[in-house]
Amino acid sequence: MIVQTIQLALTPVFVLVAIGNILNILSTRLGRVVDRARTLQERHGSTEGPQHDMIVSELRLVHQRMTLITHAVRMMVLSGLAIGVTVAILFLSGLSGSDWHTAAAMTFLASIVLLLIALVLFLQETQVAAKALRIPSDYLELHREIT
Repeated sequence: MIVQTIQLALTPVFVLVAIGNILNILSTRLGRVVDRARTLQERHGSTEGPQHDMIVSELRLVHQRMTLITHAVRMMVLSGLAIGVTVAILFLSGLSGSDWHTAAAMTFLASIVLLLIALVLFLQETQVAAKALRIPSDYLELHREIT
């Protein structure tokens, strides 16, 4: 019976590994965003005019990115916790001889939903990051011909 329980628990554990990898990516991105925010904050007081507006605009995008990443991390952690509960339910079910598979299925489904929400937040963050990386048209000098 314990062998079957271990086999049942393998799929949630693989999902947990994937969640850990995504959390690693998110935390790396968050670290970079925080570093960028600090740099922009240092420059904020020493700029004026259009340059200051560009700093403020980018700070707003950085703030939006930090918010999205933080929410994505929260959803990933909750997903991981739900996976842990799923595995615990499977083992308790196997050890007690009771049928708690419906409860395990519900917690696993909750974990997948939380994972999907986190991935949507991650997608939104990458879109905001791409928006932040757009080069302002002032720098492109599109009004003049370059040979």
